[in-house]
Amino acid sequence: MTVDLFSALVDSRTGGGAALGRIAAAAGRAADGAALYDDWDARSKASQKDTAAWVPFAEHCHRALAGTWAARGWPGTEVTPATDELLASLPDWPLWPDVPDALRVLRRDHRVGVLSNVDDALLARTRVAGLLAAEDLLTSERLRAYKPSPVIYRRAVAAGVQVHVPASARDTRGALEAGLTVVRVARPGHRVDPGGPAPTREVDSLADLPDALRGIG
Repeated sequence: MTVDLFSALVDSRTGGGAALGRIAAAAGRAADGAALYDDWDARSKASQKDTAAWVPFAEHCHRALAGTWAARGWPGTEVTPATDELLASLPDWPLWPDVPDALRVLRRDHRVGVLSNVDDALLARTRVAGLLAAEDLLTSERLRAYKPSPVIYRRAVAAGVQVHVPASARDTRGALEAGLTVVRVARPGHRVDPGGPAPTREVDSLADLPDALRGIG
């Protein structure tokens, strides 16, 4: 089974929002970090969706931050150092509280990995990297595709994935439409896409996953 990195395992809005708030403040920009994160995240997801050929996740981050800065009339010269600082902050982005214990329990009976739109080197900076085996970290760099394209899910299945655990609307819809078995974990700030298929299996915490997986068979 795989779990999404930046919605199901990492509280990315808290971590990324705090980093962007610090970056803006250091540049003398008055802005709410969470609002900056929401703008940047939406632009980053749009960039990934529109990508025909794989480019590094870091490039999507740079493009998205350039759009976020431009929308506010901030200098483009600030974008590259801001992107570098944002990605350098990844080790500080917190895990959801249930993650460490839940992963330890799950790994007793299941092979557990990550399926994420990220570069290998960036995933290695996160707090998840030390909790799972390196060979089970399936990134967009490794699979050469980005969510929500069905290609990345099909390549994950070819790599042995039987169940995916998303939280975000995009990942939930993409995995379901690709035909992958899904158990969604409900996280604050995330919802199911009302225009897409609804998951038939959902848990409130990763601690509830073992029971949900037994239900699948």
